[in-house]
Amino acid sequence: MSSHAGPPTAQSPFEQQRAALVAEIATSLEHVLQNINKLNRALEGVIAVGNEFGAVEALWSQFEGVMAREADVGEEPEGREEGEGEGEGEEERVDGKG
Repeated sequence: MSSHAGPPTAQSPFEQQRAALVAEIATSLEHVLQNINKLNRALEGVIAVGNEFGAVEALWSQFEGVMAREADVGEEPEGREEGEGEGEGEEERVDGKG
């Protein structure tokens, strides 16, 4: 870093301390970079595992929708009177899918 061609012992104490601190900072930045790369790989693994459950989640959502419709159909003849419960089943189905 020094621009003069003198021997290393000819550096002033300030330059020696600066060189030591620059080297320490460079080492610390390398460690930070390595740890960020490890974190990135771990996050990629977590995302990959999460993506594998997408199809399972969709299947369970479909199953839940079918079961909700069957439950609504099974309850209609006995529990509903004029205007009673209208629209409630629709809200449940929309919420269940979203």
